[in-house]
Amino acid sequence: MPTPSFRNLFSSLSCAFALTIPMLNSGQLEAASKIMLGIDVLESTNYSILKGKRIGLLTHKAGVNRYGMSSIDLLNRSSVVNLKALYGPEHGIDGVSVADEKVKSGRHKRTGLPVFSLYGDYRKPVPSMLQGIDVMVIDLQDVGVRSYTYVACMKLTMEACFENNKQVIILDRPNPLGGIKVDGPPLEEIWESYVGPFPTPYLHGLTIGEIARMAKGTKGWLDVEDSIRQRGQLTVISMRGWNRNMLWPDTGLQWVATSPNIPDLSAVLGYPMTGLGAQIGGFRHGIGTEYPFRLLTFAGVSPKRLRERLSQMNIPGLRFEEKSFIQSNGKRGIGVYTTVTDYNSLRPTELSFYMMKLSAEFRGSNPFSNVAFTQERLFNKHVGSSAWWKALSSQGARVNVAAWVREWEKQAKAYRETTKRYFLYK
Repeated sequence: MPTPSFRNLFSSLSCAFALTIPMLNSGQLEAASKIMLGIDVLESTNYSILKGKRIGLLTHKAGVNRYGMSSIDLLNRSSVVNLKALYGPEHGIDGVSVADEKVKSGRHKRTGLPVFSLYGDYRKPVPSMLQGIDVMVIDLQDVGVRSYTYVACMKLTMEACFENNKQVIILDRPNPLGGIKVDGPPLEEIWESYVGPFPTPYLHGLTIGEIARMAKGTKGWLDVEDSIRQRGQLTVISMRGWNRNMLWPDTGLQWVATSPNIPDLSAVLGYPMTGLGAQIGGFRHGIGTEYPFRLLTFAGVSPKRLRERLSQMNIPGLRFEEKSFIQSNGKRGIGVYTTVTDYNSLRPTELSFYMMKLSAEFRGSNPFSNVAFTQERLFNKHVGSSAWWKALSSQGARVNVAAWVREWEKQAKAYRETTKRYFLYK
């Protein structure tokens, strides 16, 4: 179970990271050795499962082994691996492109290998992208939240590989939020999209390998003919030493930025806490400051009033405090920082729904009652609940968030039971 040091790490830690081989001291090396990631397990077998095959690798900046060495370099340097092509998700294979920015295909500077962008002209690999490979290895670090797009990238890649008779190997990685906590509204089928590829709660409580197993084993989760799904070749290389109670700090691993706005563990936890609540209404959640997804402001509302109203929502596991910040443009200000006091009692998404409620209160009118159709659709693709939208857009500041949270908790328990058969870890 999380300890006080856990909570301190998640509330304030800003971890150092490197592209390839970080400078680790002996203590860090010893801690890192307790967990073997999928890439480490693969390496320990001298890549035996890849021998004699042409390999494609879908990965990104955070695709590193437990010592911080790039999976690209490991596979490319191996004498037994015939690495033919690289594939990159949103933010690009080097992790520097901003959200929603199209990424071009090209050549990888260090290796000279072709890089096919799966967040450019195509999001699903077309047959020509797969012609030169027999096996697609996927090594992506997820953050445990439904709208983070790496799971969608994996899904479309699995579909394309299954349709083109290519084997898929997932190198599993930790869910940084652990494998216990499931939270938020489940996604309705009508809202399935690139920011909601599967009908899971907002915090899904699975590793990326477990999600892949569930997609392969559940009819309708992959957009392919059922015979193709059943025939598809999927192998998940599990981690060693990880269990469901572990949050990221328990692993001893260094965090590598998974995207520009998720540079550290503080942002990892903040993403499901504030991301949904800042879509429409007027809240800002710290993007462009040193506290992404953790620092709340609302134009025209003083930090004192904002802190008081948020505190009065009595959200378990959270404390709100005023904190000064510097915007990326040099502008200084004061906002309200969200500190996690008890991860066990925290329902991460709960804050976002109170942010929506308070948006209507602060504005004196309902900002959700008359929005452009495109805004409404994008909001619902992220949140995933038509019923919540109907209540919010009609009731505004009067919406009963607590009742909705209780209902979603019941649904999360039911979902949890359906996922257990796909667990790889206790």
